Amino acid sequence: MTERLDVLRLGYRLGRDPRITTHLALVARALGADGFLLAGDEDKKMFENLHSVSERFGGRLETEHVSGLGHLRRHVEAGGVAVHLTMYGEPFRQAIPKIRRDKNVLIVVGGAKVPGDVYKLCQYNVAVGNQPHSEVAALALFMDAWFGEAGSQRQFEDARLVIEGVNGGKVVHDKLEE
Repeated sequence: MTERLDVLRLGYRLGRDPRITTHLALVARALGADGFLLAGDEDKKMFENLHSVSERFGGRLETEHVSGLGHLRRHVEAGGVAVHLTMYGEPFRQAIPKIRRDKNVLIVVGGAKVPGDVYKLCQYNVAVGNQPHSEVAALALFMDAWFGEAGSQRQFEDARLVIEGVNGGKVVHDKLEE
């Protein structure tokens, strides 16, 4: 079992990337990450919104603003495993069985321009397809393959709001009203 799994978003730009980066964090939270680390511009409002989601829908996602390459370098030097999601890596379904699960894992998701050092520092450069695509889709597919059904079927015991899957309409249960 993985000791700890964090997602590191590199190169965040406050005026340009909030929506896609929020979606990365929501996928990370929903599919089993312990933490979401943001490198680039600081965005306390995004972190407040993510904590609000956890308060309502349960679970816990630790958030922190970090220096991208510095944090990555320290993680690897401390014995952690770093997995970079890129179009230029080994196919993720082939790579996942090779990745150690007994160490802290850092999934690195790039921004506009990924420094070459990221490819060198990460032990695994992993591709979710080799066509241009969304980093949100790449993270979701990787985490689904990493955790299997345990990720996408996750239930949060401390959830106040619980969504019931139905074909038509929506059903949301509020535990405070029950």
